[in-house]
Amino acid sequence: MKTQNIVPHPGIDFCGIAFRTPLVLLSGCAGFGEEYTRVTGFSNREVGAVCLKGTTLEPKLGNRPHRVFETPAGMLNAIGLQNPGARHVVEEILPRLDFSETRYIANIAGATIEEYAEVVRIFDASPVDAIEINISCPNVREGGMIFGNDPAMSARVVAACRAATKKPLITKLSPNQADIAENARLCIEAGTDGLSVINTITGMAIDIETARPVLGNNQGGLSGPAIRPIALLCVHRVYQVARAHNVPIIGQGGIASAEDAIAFLMAGASAVGLGTAMFYDPLLCPKINQGLREYLERKKIESVRALTGTLTTHSQAAEKCCAH
Repeated sequence: MKTQNIVPHPGIDFCGIAFRTPLVLLSGCAGFGEEYTRVTGFSNREVGAVCLKGTTLEPKLGNRPHRVFETPAGMLNAIGLQNPGARHVVEEILPRLDFSETRYIANIAGATIEEYAEVVRIFDASPVDAIEINISCPNVREGGMIFGNDPAMSARVVAACRAATKKPLITKLSPNQADIAENARLCIEAGTDGLSVINTITGMAIDIETARPVLGNNQGGLSGPAIRPIALLCVHRVYQVARAHNVPIIGQGGIASAEDAIAFLMAGASAVGLGTAMFYDPLLCPKINQGLREYLERKKIESVRALTGTLTTHSQAAEKCCAH
């Protein structure tokens, strides 16, 4: 009997948006979607979506230097959301992008809930395909507490943004909190369509010659391979909540190979985000796409979508054995 050859389908549906591949260039790592197109051999057609740089209502200069520091297994950054403001992005930058190549997702931030909603309204009238909410910002009206570290406050931000747009909303969850799954649950109830898991982990580097922090902001966000195991566990935990509501996840945190991407898909992600690794290898996307195709063909799996949530924990495996 002749074995039928399976041609895997690389595309996915994310919040009702068709992605050509499951790869997403993460916010802050691809500028406003133009930077990598200047790299010889790079094509936006290799990615399902590009998350634009974090954007606020008014222009921001960002933090004092130093802003970036390489660590043994990753990178610390404290850019401080430097951006030209939402109206400038919509009026001057978006018209320059080629929306036929890939999907574009705005990434927005605010100092108050009202600011979040106002930025969403500005992007609602733009051609972006979706809006990602960065809730890892301090709430200036309530003592500077990070919105995303409090599930109830996260939900209030999502609800305000939900009322301001009909575009798909994706909420980017912080790992710097006690119960990320509970945060996800409340954000889903508040109206988010998708989740990004995870944002960077707060860290510090110290110059022992000066006895001062290396970063001008004293602390920054750690990304890269160092956080991959933490990110995988967070995706797995959030998936336990999100799957019942059919809310898809962009898994991210240290992905640098097809093997990494597959692990995140198995943990529950529908798409996978690339950030720090792109600084080391700007041509990483086609390599991961090729690795995904080869894995699917070898395992005779028809689509990337079929990988999502296929992780079987040891306790689940034991239960299956006992049942027989």
